[in-house]
Amino acid sequence: MSSPDSSQLPPKTTDPDTALPSVLARALAFGSIFVGAAAGGMIGYAFAQLGRFGGGAVGFITFLSILLGAAGVAVVAVLTLRAFGEWDTIRETETATKRAS
Repeated sequence: MSSPDSSQLPPKTTDPDTALPSVLARALAFGSIFVGAAAGGMIGYAFAQLGRFGGGAVGFITFLSILLGAAGVAVVAVLTLRAFGEWDTIRETETATKRAS
């Protein structure tokens, strides 16, 4: 078994390895989805109680509100994480450009 020579290795680039935000930012976004689901569930339950719906309808409305709350927060979380990733990429590119000049 021979070691690869330098001609077989991929060229090194100055591009960032990944555009993912930090693990903390992703964990906070994941947790915020649960907070949004809980808030949606509480709102849905209160709405069903105020509307004087029956037992099955209260559960359905609450469940639907949980899904809608989680989905809404998930969309915002994904867009925020993408913005963080692009922001880090732009900042690293500007830093590399300043070093090169």
